[in-house]
Amino acid sequence: MSVPLAVIEDIIDASGTAAQIQALLPPAARRRQLTARTLLTGMLLALADRRPAHLTQARNALTGLPEADQLRLGVIAGWTTGPHQLTYRQTEHTARLITRALGKDEPDGAPSAVLQAVCDSLLEASIPAAHKNTSSALAADWTDVESWSRPPPRGTTACADPEAAWGHRNSNLPGPKGEMFFGYYLSAAVMTREENGPPVPELARRITVSSCRLDPVRALAPVLTAMPGQGIPLGDIIDDSGYAHRDADAWALPLRAAGAQLVQDLHPHDRGPQGTHQGAIIANGNLYCPATPKPLPQLGPLPPGAAPEQTAARDQQTAEYRAGRDGQAENTAPDADGAGALAPVGEDVGDDGHGDRVHHRAADPLQHAERHQPAQAGCEAAQQGPEGEGGQPDLEDPAPPEPVGGGSGQDEETGDDHGIGVHRPLQAGHRGVQITLNRGERHVHDRVVDAEDEQAHAADGQDQ
Repeated sequence: MSVPLAVIEDIIDASGTAAQIQALLPPAARRRQLTARTLLTGMLLALADRRPAHLTQARNALTGLPEADQLRLGVIAGWTTGPHQLTYRQTEHTARLITRALGKDEPDGAPSAVLQAVCDSLLEASIPAAHKNTSSALAADWTDVESWSRPPPRGTTACADPEAAWGHRNSNLPGPKGEMFFGYYLSAAVMTREENGPPVPELARRITVSSCRLDPVRALAPVLTAMPGQGIPLGDIIDDSGYAHRDADAWALPLRAAGAQLVQDLHPHDRGPQGTHQGAIIANGNLYCPATPKPLPQLGPLPPGAAPEQTAARDQQTAEYRAGRDGQAENTAPDADGAGALAPVGEDVGDDGHGDRVHHRAADPLQHAERHQPAQAGCEAAQQGPEGEGGQPDLEDPAPPEPVGGGSGQDEETGDDHGIGVHRPLQAGHRGVQITLNRGERHVHDRVVDAEDEQAHAADGQDQ
């Protein structure tokens, strides 16, 4: 197995989840052979071997252990008729009791509070103590998880997994670029290096799963905003245009209020000059002084994987525009305070004093990248207009995020407020004792699907 049994047991014990789940189970007339701790152990053993944590695989992982471990974990128990090895029926019965204990009375496609707490505790326990405070920066993304259930017949909604729903995913593999799937969206926040900080292992810090009928961005936001209350401060949150295109109340404002700083790739519709507001130029998610040289806000982000030399050259070009030394700059006259032509009025367009950063080269949300923050200076002419509630400019999008860099060609798709922007999938690297999150080399991109698409593309599948 890729993760030793002792390590898995230590994670379960340190999380305290096994005892918590066991206390939620109804009393039994006789002692159950399979405990919550042993079932969790079997599921994590299956995942460690890159197998799905289905009950059959979890039982096979337990019954494949050495006999001494099976006796210790209760997989083999002494009955009056002799040694008895755990059966699938016993496994299914215990799993059903746990599912009821951790579920909601009225399922709605989102995990219950106790189920989310169990997931959070297991993830925190899986992070080595040496790395718990290494970095407060996280990279967020989501991917698809197919349901174990057969999809409902065309034109119906009845199936064995009523919380699952039809979703859409795009693939960069040869063949069709999009396909329907029946299941859930899995969202994860993975540790990444802080700006100018040392490398850190890419360990998953938070995970949540939601039905495809729900917005994964809105599902992940409360999971992250709860972290400061659990003693885990938030730093940079790196994400792509699928998150940046949401309205501010769904993502940006809650995270800023929790102490996070957003490092985001702008949606294609938000890149470049986008008109004016109170005399200031709106470009790339920022307000620019009217005296800013025109070429400066028109500078697009660098392509993905830009070399350090390209970034340095872009920074030099930006500095020349700002100083008014470039011949293309049309307006370099100083303002009333004697300052030269200035770049953004201010990076922070929120109401909490935390500034999000504009990045001039592309970066994969789940890869480390050296990030460059543009210089900012006040611009009296653009700051004289009235502001909205909380000091926030009265823009159509009240909290425009700022770019990490240019997206790939697949990032050009759009979505409405409840749609899902096309983006890169989870790419989890060295995770120590954690289970890898990426599901093969498929590179899928997810998007919520309209009800019409659900019926149009529904197709019968097979039970897993």
